[in-house]
Amino acid sequence: MRKERLIVPLVVGLALLWGIAQYLSGVLFERELARALDDLAARGELAVKRSDVDRGWLESRGTLHLTPRFGQAWHLELPFVARHGVISTRIDGELRLHLGPGDRRLFGDALPSPPPTWQARYRTLGATLEGHLTLAPFIVSQKGGEQAGRELDFQGGRITFGGVYGDWRLQARLAPWRLSDGPATLEAGPTTLESRYAYTEGAYHFTQQDLLKVERLAWHQPDLELDAHELVLHSRTVLDEQELRVESELTLDRLVTAEQVLLTGRIALELSRINADALRSVLAMLRDEAARGDAALEGRDLLARLEPQLLAMLQDSPRLDLHAIALDSPMLGLDARGDGALFFDSRQFAELSLVALDEPHEQARWRARLYGDLIWHQVPKVVALWLGLPLDTQDLEIDVVRGRVRINGRPLPPVLERLQ
Repeated sequence: MRKERLIVPLVVGLALLWGIAQYLSGVLFERELARALDDLAARGELAVKRSDVDRGWLESRGTLHLTPRFGQAWHLELPFVARHGVISTRIDGELRLHLGPGDRRLFGDALPSPPPTWQARYRTLGATLEGHLTLAPFIVSQKGGEQAGRELDFQGGRITFGGVYGDWRLQARLAPWRLSDGPATLEAGPTTLESRYAYTEGAYHFTQQDLLKVERLAWHQPDLELDAHELVLHSRTVLDEQELRVESELTLDRLVTAEQVLLTGRIALELSRINADALRSVLAMLRDEAARGDAALEGRDLLARLEPQLLAMLQDSPRLDLHAIALDSPMLGLDARGDGALFFDSRQFAELSLVALDEPHEQARWRARLYGDLIWHQVPKVVALWLGLPLDTQDLEIDVVRGRVRINGRPLPPVLERLQ
């Protein structure tokens, strides 16, 4: 009898513990989802919201909406169902991409393919999320009208994502795809993208690193064939207390035409000294404007409202560094080795105008604030001859003063002077 009396309280206690754990699992999932969405919106590029919210004890539902801050180029919907367990939550959803102001569906209208589905699992104890998205192969052909003969052959791909709050990773692997238009074709792939985004709350500070690799990119038409192999783009974006910095490096293994190597090499550059506080002010204003509705985000009125903060981003004299230029053209017998920097004079930056930047007079005022220098080491003789320099010229020194370019102390040749 004593054991029987203990069974009932034990079962009730276990059931109570299970119920509490189940409830906490749902609460923690919703909390982390809200934090992640808030920080994504704080990044500034996207407007983020959630609709059709249903926060249940065993199950949650909703639709995430991602749209660009400006314009109506696209709209991404992510409907999902989250089934809460004691130690983890399973999420199943779809990816619905709408294009243009007409809200045309990419999958279903533009492409003969159902919306891709995605799955993820959120682990309550470690607060980690792991998921994946599979893109099915499809072929789109135009058989009539002005675009007759066009065809897109996509062979599918897979995207995986995961991480913890404040540190997310994404990896995409796309099979080769081909776009043909009569005798002309564009082929790309296989392609891989590896991305990591780490940030503090509200994206006040963040670091994003991206590595994009395209094994082959080819353009073929009857009178021209270009095949690029091993295109690699590495970029790193950092927002800290003082500035925004963007570092990029592009590497090309070889560009082939007529069975000869036309170009190979790498370019590394860095943009820095974008004032961090001014950038954060711009992002805050964009979020406020987005909350007022789409109509508030159109036209020159918005640019005029943002102009003081946008100009303030230049107050530390932004700098573009060309850390390395190393290009070779075996076909043409030319090579380029150089480095340099370009600066923007920010003194009295409030005198400038972004609203009037389409006017030639204002463009000239902006160009007059450019200073810099670039050195081309061991310049080929044919380039020196074309620029009117002595044939024994070793280095090409390019100076920019108030937007005017001089080469080895000489003005540009007339044919190039007209381009300034």
